[in-house]
Amino acid sequence: QLQASGGGLVQPGDSLRLSCVASGGDFSAYVMAWFRQAPGKEREFVAVSRRGNEIYADFAKGRFTISRDKSKNTVYLQMNSLKPEDTALYYCAAGRPILSSSRSPSGYTYWGQGTLVTVSS
Repeated sequence: QLQASGGGLVQPGDSLRLSCVASGGDFSAYVMAWFRQAPGKEREFVAVSRRGNEIYADFAKGRFTISRDKSKNTVYLQMNSLKPEDTALYYCAAGRPILSSSRSPSGYTYWGQGTLVTVSS
């Protein structure tokens, strides 16, 4: 199971840190990622932590940072300089996608319930 938390209502320019705790097994060997889904839009890739390497969506580069603490089975998403267009439900995911599928939701087996991030003045 994956349990995401840390969402909330913030103003443009603010920061948030999302957390996702994995339980029920050892997820240290899994690829961990964050996706988001805005109202009326498809789920989109945000960032992935894969064997010590991180890959980001273009909109996340320079503003978001994914990290993980394997000892705690936890993955984080630090989000800085938030914009209204970052408003979405943010989901964490775990799986064993091949490299070319790292950005695709279909590459992941386990999903958290989503945590809502609202950026508004």
